Amino acid sequence: MTTAAEFHAAEGVEDWRVLYHVVAAHFRTRSFAEGVALVDEINRLPLDAPPRMDLRDAGVTVTLTARDIAAARLISAAAAQVGLLSEPAAVQLVNVTIDALVGAEVLPFWCAVLGYRQVGDDVAGDPRGRGPGIGLQPLDVARPQRNRVHLDVAVPHDQAEARVAAALTAGGRLVSDAHAPKWWILADAEGNEACVATWQGRG
Repeated sequence: MTTAAEFHAAEGVEDWRVLYHVVAAHFRTRSFAEGVALVDEINRLPLDAPPRMDLRDAGVTVTLTARDIAAARLISAAAAQVGLLSEPAAVQLVNVTIDALVGAEVLPFWCAVLGYRQVGDDVAGDPRGRGPGIGLQPLDVARPQRNRVHLDVAVPHDQAEARVAAALTAGGRLVSDAHAPKWWILADAEGNEACVATWQGRG
């Protein structure tokens, strides 16, 4: 499997950004018709697996579930052919992370209440690709006085510091940057936490 670093070092993938286990690109459009034209071009490509495409009037976000350099190059070429430019800062992936002592007892509840599917020992996902992922973070001991749920926001590695700065300017505070650039822990004015994360520092 291609690593995140190998993907970003490859030529022809400048439109794309690694977000945890996926890679994504956003192509700006001036109309819904332009987006449809891009989707049509992508559907004609000889890809091993179909990408996930989110079509809006202002753009198309394309997500590959594997770090497929060849597919990324083909899709970028298709976008260039219809005259569309990428906007790397427009991609992100949001997970809701729940601290759990016994994940096997917690995750089935979240799958049921959200209509999600379990996709790993500690992860659940929306089968329709619309909602954020749910991830479990193991606890050694119960922490009843601390937040047990927080958001993880995976952003392009070259946008992370700007995103952190914007959150701080908006009244947040930095809880810890000990793991940066893998992730920064931030909190709002009342102590509710969120992590801004990148692929850097991961396997």
